[in-house]
Amino acid sequence: MKITVLGAGVIGVTTAYYLAKSGHEVTVLERQSGPALETSYANAGEISPGYASPWAAPGIPQKAIKWLFMKHAPLIIRPTFDPATWAWVIAMLRNCTSARYATNKSRMVRLAEYSRDCLIDLRSETGISYDERSKGTLQLFRTQKQLDAIAKDIEVLAKDGVPFEVLDAARCVSVEPGLAPVRHKIVGGLRLPNDETGDCYKFTNELAKRAEALGVRFVYGVDVQKLNIDNNRVDTVLTSQGIFSADTVVAAFGSFTPTLLKPLGLKIPIYPVKGYSITVPIIDESRAPVSTIMDETFKIAITRLGDRIRVGGMAEIARYNRDLPPVRKATLVHSVEDLFAGAGDERSAQFWCGLRPMTPDGTPIVGKTAYDNLFINSGHGTLGWTMACGSGRVLTDLINRVSPQIPTEGFDLTRYA
Repeated sequence: MKITVLGAGVIGVTTAYYLAKSGHEVTVLERQSGPALETSYANAGEISPGYASPWAAPGIPQKAIKWLFMKHAPLIIRPTFDPATWAWVIAMLRNCTSARYATNKSRMVRLAEYSRDCLIDLRSETGISYDERSKGTLQLFRTQKQLDAIAKDIEVLAKDGVPFEVLDAARCVSVEPGLAPVRHKIVGGLRLPNDETGDCYKFTNELAKRAEALGVRFVYGVDVQKLNIDNNRVDTVLTSQGIFSADTVVAAFGSFTPTLLKPLGLKIPIYPVKGYSITVPIIDESRAPVSTIMDETFKIAITRLGDRIRVGGMAEIARYNRDLPPVRKATLVHSVEDLFAGAGDERSAQFWCGLRPMTPDGTPIVGKTAYDNLFINSGHGTLGWTMACGSGRVLTDLINRVSPQIPTEGFDLTRYA
């Protein structure tokens, strides 16, 4: 079957790889000059299935009000009168109940755990290398209130069979020795020993090479302008480089998926939540993190990537704005310097932002649409790297009309009906 994948981020490339591996003739259309040059370029670097949680959670509305007045706020809302923004915010707030949180988190963990297993298999099969480490993730709590609030998360982890450890301050330091100088700032932590880390940009580019070896054709620098429909099927894809025909089309356009599919009458509840990162060269190995630390106070991830530290976080509601305010960089620098002072050369930090394609309930949209040959693989939010391989495998199985290895209830658009 001829399949066209729209987008060459980590989601699009993993999807193309699995489709080609199962025997399809695959073409990937990407507007950038290469793979993973947008949201996948400099994300937090963590592969954390157990921390796959929706932003929509009980208590978030109250916390959001407090965050608006913090100097180093994890949530920033820029004033806007855009109806799509407020429709998405309202939909997210509707998911801030205990029952919906449990349902949404369970779906996300299910896909994320499967994805981690798929990544391990892929790594074994291909020998792919991307500054990977398998040393777990430590969610760090600075207050007793934060530590006490993990009960609902632990309940879901236990239910889904995800290994975890609740640590006191001393044990936090034992798994992350670089925290020793700031032990007095730590109350405890939640550690997921099976989590991994790695450079998403390196992975996506290496996997794209392997996909090409399987016959995948990558077309870069091309703008997708329109999907032409005939008899409830995508007939052709109109682009800046001409028309492409396909038997099946996969929309893996990230935050731009709603704009692409809106003319087809499809309402895709994905919003571009902006995130920031800095990448800092390590200058003192003894002070650097071993794996990933989630700073719960600032909602920031600090990740070891080879000889670098990636610091990523914050959620900014600002539509498609991509500016780089110094105040956001200051928040990232503050978090890493507060916990790992002197580990990296923050004067040489590379500052970046990306638009995370987030759904209001946290679960990505993976599956078929109302059109017979149009599928979506998008809306992974902050977890595209964590869920990429699993999403690609699931979608490939659905296209092949094979039952996926995990239940897919709640993954496709029908949950919003």
